[in-house]
Amino acid sequence: YQRRVHGINDTVKYDLETGKITDVAPFDLGNLVMITGGANLGRVGVIVSRERHPGSFDIIHVKDAVGQQFATRLGNVFVIGKGTKSLVSLPARKGIKRSVLEEADFTRKHAAELAAQKTTA
Repeated sequence: YQRRVHGINDTVKYDLETGKITDVAPFDLGNLVMITGGANLGRVGVIVSRERHPGSFDIIHVKDAVGQQFATRLGNVFVIGKGTKSLVSLPARKGIKRSVLEEADFTRKHAAELAAQKTTA
């Protein structure tokens, strides 16, 4: 019988070839998480605090790499790293949500680049 090295809401990194647990990322303050549901889906940040609400949903407060702070339910949070070091590869934008103005500016620039490529081709 093997001793448990993980707890509730911890993430276990498992090696399929050897069949052993290679790493455990505990659900603690200061660890890196990805949001898997709700309005903040896909965002990545560090756990800042946890509000316990007996009989209701626990709320997790998260701060992303650019300093934006947001909150979500405990069920929407998945630990992906220890401290600020990720155990998995992150998507292109590193889980940072752009504002509406930043997204519009990016779309305009991208459309202009595509138009320029079509005229030169």
